[in-house]
Amino acid sequence: MSKSLKVLVSDKLSNRGLQPLLDADNVLVDICTDLSPQELACRIPEYHALLVRSSTQVTAELIGAGKQLQAIGRAGTGVDNIDVETATRAGVTVVNTPTGNTVAAAEHTIAMLMALARNIPQADRNVRAKLWDRNEFVGTEVRGKALGIVGLGRIAQEVVQFALSLGMKVFAYDPFVSQEYASQRQVTLVSLDEMLPLVDFLSVHVPLTEATRNIIDANRLKQMKEGARVLNVARGGVIDEEALAEAVACGHLGGAALDVYETEPLPEDSPLRNNERIILTPHLGASTVEAMDRVAEEVAVQVLDILQGRPALHAVNAPILPPTALNTIIPYIDLAERMGRFLRQIDEEGIKRLEITGHGPVTAFDMAYIVASAIRGVLSGIVEERVNLINAELMARSRGIEIVQRKMPKHERYESMIALRLTSASGTNSVLGTVLLDELKIVAVNDLWVEFPAAGNLLLASHTDRPGMIGRVGTLLGLSDVNISFMHVGRRAPRGESIMVLGTDEQTPTKVLKKLANIQDIRWLKAVELRES
Repeated sequence: MSKSLKVLVSDKLSNRGLQPLLDADNVLVDICTDLSPQELACRIPEYHALLVRSSTQVTAELIGAGKQLQAIGRAGTGVDNIDVETATRAGVTVVNTPTGNTVAAAEHTIAMLMALARNIPQADRNVRAKLWDRNEFVGTEVRGKALGIVGLGRIAQEVVQFALSLGMKVFAYDPFVSQEYASQRQVTLVSLDEMLPLVDFLSVHVPLTEATRNIIDANRLKQMKEGARVLNVARGGVIDEEALAEAVACGHLGGAALDVYETEPLPEDSPLRNNERIILTPHLGASTVEAMDRVAEEVAVQVLDILQGRPALHAVNAPILPPTALNTIIPYIDLAERMGRFLRQIDEEGIKRLEITGHGPVTAFDMAYIVASAIRGVLSGIVEERVNLINAELMARSRGIEIVQRKMPKHERYESMIALRLTSASGTNSVLGTVLLDELKIVAVNDLWVEFPAAGNLLLASHTDRPGMIGRVGTLLGLSDVNISFMHVGRRAPRGESIMVLGTDEQTPTKVLKKLANIQDIRWLKAVELRES
């Protein structure tokens, strides 16, 4: 049989992992890891798939030259070296391997923890220097000690299992999982500020986002008990490196172990280099033979699936929609994601259940696109992987979130509409939305009908309907130099429960929110930001 499909491997990958592609009857695999960008651009037109790690830069120009490209596979998690937007527009599916290094990263975390506890690197250097200063390297046992975990995702859960087997007590901070979810994993779920003074070791396991950047800063390091130790095998930038170096140097912390850094390679003048109680490794979390085999195999299997017409498990970009669905579905996909982000900002407690209901003509098509988009909105900024049609429900289940979807007849108020209802540890919140004259609208919040654009900076105030409420809120915002672009109000009955929704030109400062919350008859207040997807 002739080899009708051609795959180019342009970065070094494990041959053992590539075996699914190498064994495929109709696939020819070329491994060329020394191509210049110009040589790669000349060769790419003849290939149907491209496999890379981090060295090859998959630019818009390279994708444009790949006229036959159907798939780009990244053996690893990050896709910063791939122009995903251009690939999506070109109809090229981009896949990655977010689960392949789970065990390796968890094991490296525990290795770093033990090295910290027993001063292993320092003792090794001492012996190699022909010394024998045993008394300088007295360590501490980890059995009975408390480990704090920031983020309870896939790798963190592996770390928890290792820690429990070592006899450690585990605390965790993750605002997006429920108490029941944590309890099932023998973890005590607490707030970050509650956890810091309790733990002997702190390990971070969150993606780097605007919300997590420097989440462990100087103030939070000061909250930790004297002699505690800090680990980061997740993402550089999550811990304030200068503050960490200072906390170890002044003796407040007993040490630190880092595998990732805000700038890599680590700059020569980094203060982290100046203290022997800080253990440094060069981003080795995924560097095991098994992990390298695994990520190569995962990417090979996914690329083979795409070439043979099957869905890929970890597609980074959205699948192509059928032409008959384009005009109807696309606006609702965008709307569902915004509604999901809206609910996540309204309720930041551990999520237990998400219900997605479609009303009217929008349900004539596969609801999977809308369901996946809603889940993506709810999980945005929480998980490192891109949530898409293929993995959305899997990602939700991995966070302990139950997903329910329904199709209903036309609603009495709107011809087509979608409804999201999110249940968390603190209760249930709901939001309804529709598309009116090509504009994305939210039309109800917590069963209170109030219509406003699903975009921009929003300020929501649940309050008791009283004369002068709108004036008091508007006046306070005006005095605080917050400009209002619109205001809409919904209520159940005169002088009963009401909701006020304001659009503002900029985000409302925290100090202004605190003043607004003190207005008599305000029940709750939330600031929400809905940028375009």
